Amino acid sequence: MTFAIILLVVLIIACAIGSLIPQGQTYAWYAANYSESAAVWIIALHLDDAFHSGWFIVIALFLCGNLLLCNVLRYKSLVQRTKRLADPQRVCSLEPTASVSGVSDPKAVFRSLSMREPKEIETENGRTLVSDKNRIGVWGAWICHVGILLLILGFGLGQMTKAEYTVYGVPGEEKPIENTGLMLSIDDFQIGLREDDTVEQYTAQLTVTDPATGRVEHATISVNHPGRLFGMSFYQNATGWAATVSVKKDGATLQSGTVCAGEMLSVNALPGLTVVFYAFYPDYMYVPGVGPMTQSSALRNPAYLYALYYYDEMLGMNVLTGDESIRIDEYEITFADPQNYTLIQIKRDSFTWLAFVGGLVTLLGLVLAFYVQPQTVWAVQDETGAWNVYGSSQKRGFLLQEELDRAAHRETR
Repeated sequence: MTFAIILLVVLIIACAIGSLIPQGQTYAWYAANYSESAAVWIIALHLDDAFHSGWFIVIALFLCGNLLLCNVLRYKSLVQRTKRLADPQRVCSLEPTASVSGVSDPKAVFRSLSMREPKEIETENGRTLVSDKNRIGVWGAWICHVGILLLILGFGLGQMTKAEYTVYGVPGEEKPIENTGLMLSIDDFQIGLREDDTVEQYTAQLTVTDPATGRVEHATISVNHPGRLFGMSFYQNATGWAATVSVKKDGATLQSGTVCAGEMLSVNALPGLTVVFYAFYPDYMYVPGVGPMTQSSALRNPAYLYALYYYDEMLGMNVLTGDESIRIDEYEITFADPQNYTLIQIKRDSFTWLAFVGGLVTLLGLVLAFYVQPQTVWAVQDETGAWNVYGSSQKRGFLLQEELDRAAHRETR
């Protein structure tokens, strides 16, 4: 038990560290957000991917081994203890933790306590009626351990076999979900704002299609309200701005496409030339010493921050506002139709059900351990013909006394 508690404390600390430190980032990111020395330790100790690190797996395996051996070793003794609870002769060795005297109908007390039909035995004290309840309570900790094992097993198998995909786009676009053969259509995307212009919720309407079978499924998802399609969970993860970038010559459009902020467009007519769309400002303003920024989320004065690259060399960076465009010889590059894109995170975990079952079993074990206490009640008839009723419970003896008092009170009315 001591070793198990130590393992649980270490595991809790490890989970806390893994939750506090952003996972999956690069050394440069950790160095920029913490420090160079902290980044070295984070990478060296695999804290950038704590839940898949070797040391985390070893701790989890030790805990599983500890719980498994504990249950194996305790199984035989729990079976024997359950059998002893069913033996009425054991009352001869019990010390009562509660009692009432002068009961005329002990069976009424047993019924009031929801006890089994009492068995009559002979003891050195004379005629005795014995009953018990809640034998299963002795299995509470054992069942709780099984639940924890199932939880860890479900989580571990899920982490080893899970698949994650990311799809982002604007309403009206249809994109493939990598390695699945499925197509994701973004039917609509809405951003709900509060009165103070802050974001309240992101909501996306999705359609997933299997071209091979023609099967179609729909879902509406929002932050903290994922959807379930084709056995996968769809999460509303993030949003940003996108724009239509067009390449024209003599007024004719040669190339056009939707580009999200952070993406680039290679100009087909000018090999080696790339336009990078860095950021969008819906209500643009320039603050000296600070740089470009937006005053609000409303589309009042849209502006696009871009950069031009010729192969790996930057040609320049600037902000386009209004009807401004980029001109290179006889070619014109324009930004238009700003709109929000949605980033959908897709996860497939085949063992979520096992972790769910483990959670339910753990909860059942805790209920049994704390609220279903084995109790034995016996009644002994004295020389006057009256009955004295006794009760024994390892825990919460004062509650058993209250129950006996109430049962005896009802019996005498």
